[in-house]
Amino acid sequence: MQRRTALHAAAAVATGTALAACGSPPTASTSAASSTTAADADFDAWAEAFCTDWVRLSPERATFMQYFSGAEQAALDGQLSPITDAQRDRQLALAREGLARLARWLPAAGSGGATSARLGPSQRVDAALLRWSLQNEVDGAPFNDHYFVFTQTFGLHLRQVNLLSENQPLRRASDLPALLSRLRAAPAQLDQGLQRAQRAAARGFVPPRFIVERVRGQVVDLLKGPAAEHVIVTSLATRSARLTDLPAPTRQAALDEARRVVDEGLRPAWQRLLALLDDLLPKAGDAAGFSSLPDGRRAYAHALAANTTTTLDAEQVHAIGLREVARIEAEMDRVLRTLGYSDGTVNQRTAALNLKLQPPAEPDPRPGLLARYAEYTRDAQRRAQPLFKLQPTAPVEVRRVPALTERTASAYYTTPVPDGSRPGVFWAPLPGPRFNVLNMRSLVVHEAVPGHHFQLALQQEARGLPRWRRQRVFGGGSAFVEGWALYAERLALDQGWYADDAPSLVGALDAQLFRARRLVVDTGLHVMGWTRQQAIAYGLPPHEVERYVVNPGQACAYMIGMLQILAFRDEAQKTLGARFSLPEFHDVVLRTGSVPLDVLGEVVRDWAART
Repeated sequence: MQRRTALHAAAAVATGTALAACGSPPTASTSAASSTTAADADFDAWAEAFCTDWVRLSPERATFMQYFSGAEQAALDGQLSPITDAQRDRQLALAREGLARLARWLPAAGSGGATSARLGPSQRVDAALLRWSLQNEVDGAPFNDHYFVFTQTFGLHLRQVNLLSENQPLRRASDLPALLSRLRAAPAQLDQGLQRAQRAAARGFVPPRFIVERVRGQVVDLLKGPAAEHVIVTSLATRSARLTDLPAPTRQAALDEARRVVDEGLRPAWQRLLALLDDLLPKAGDAAGFSSLPDGRRAYAHALAANTTTTLDAEQVHAIGLREVARIEAEMDRVLRTLGYSDGTVNQRTAALNLKLQPPAEPDPRPGLLARYAEYTRDAQRRAQPLFKLQPTAPVEVRRVPALTERTASAYYTTPVPDGSRPGVFWAPLPGPRFNVLNMRSLVVHEAVPGHHFQLALQQEARGLPRWRRQRVFGGGSAFVEGWALYAERLALDQGWYADDAPSLVGALDAQLFRARRLVVDTGLHVMGWTRQQAIAYGLPPHEVERYVVNPGQACAYMIGMLQILAFRDEAQKTLGARFSLPEFHDVVLRTGSVPLDVLGEVVRDWAART
């Protein structure tokens, strides 16, 4: 009970902070996800057409979502998005056009709200989500060059390889031409990225030296070995061998073409990227944060607002992080002492416990660890049954992160494809030689059940939502998505899922501590002049610190989102008293789908009032 009280006290602080990222959102009921009483058909038609045009701006997004069908989807599957100023301008113009049209239905905050009465409850949530997302697009336009095109996490050079080797559809022989067309387009897109990076560098936007060095190592790896052994070619060989309708001569011709493009197109482009990185190295400094870049403080303020969907500033987020770190470390100290670990810092004792639990180095422990992840997923599904009425029908699998990005990747989740050709996937990095055994159960809870898989697969399956909401054309910022996943971790703690597994309890608390430290480190790096080494010394792994450097604000979405969802739950409990139902609260949150936090708060408040 003490744990919950302390956490709710922290959540209450976040509740008291104004959440005005979207203005004053319209009230929406629980039926926001399942009905459109008093609906405006013109709004629905416009929103669907607008979001369809938005998806068309990115063929890669269309591929990942499989948003279209037939000839249009096949054509998009063979294209790549231009990395050009003209493409930027098209996206910005469409965002402004959308905001102008939305003004017909959703008035600005404080304008009286007369026209929004034309919309049904679900549509008011739709409109608020669209307005927030498009305004965020417009507000972020001046800061595009603050984000390096070639980062070590999701840089263009990595996205191309992962798309072509992992996510490009190859279900039947007729998919092959699109794959080869996209492969042939990849060198030109890479050159466009190079030109953008060069122009940005000329204006003073140069990433830190340690980021340039990390990316350089990846490019050197891309250039190793013959084309026939490159992952783009080997994955094509493996996947095409499964196609029963693909004639052997056609398959061989495709493999020959893939080898030729890698050798004659991509390899020279990677060499040009390597030359750019070598040119940037002497210009790159050690400063890690946005504050060292032109107009960097304003850029970080936008990144923080976009990711947390709140108006919290960097100093407030930093203070929340310090408070949460102190609270969680005290709880971890108590649990570690019960396991006989009383000497040293919390970090040192946790590391010692994790070291004790390492699997033998031989034979390769990775297959066994993947099997353990799968068992933990099944265990989480059993434990989630009494807490959730809504559960996805799509399955979830655990897979190992691809080798190219495994050493720099964190665990992540990808959604199922609506046609059933790909399940939800929890991607687990297992680079070794040491493995974070303590965190495995909590990682399953976060990435799979009842975290991202319950949330995002359910959103895809919610027939009451318009298609563009089901497939998250506009995601409403990171705070809802990552906040829910961290809330799922907290739920498992509060529900006693680790009562018979004290080491995993330490791991689960350590995962919460990790997210609290991120608040301190992210704001420290980008506003307070922290160095990379300072951030590492605060207790975070180097690859995580480097991730925050290139993706500012995103690490803050987790803890801020969780605290706010807990605050909404507290508020609903106070309103409903004995009538409060935890499964029904979860249904309300999950049915609403990905929205800014203040929109979610209005939905929860309306549900509590109506109940």
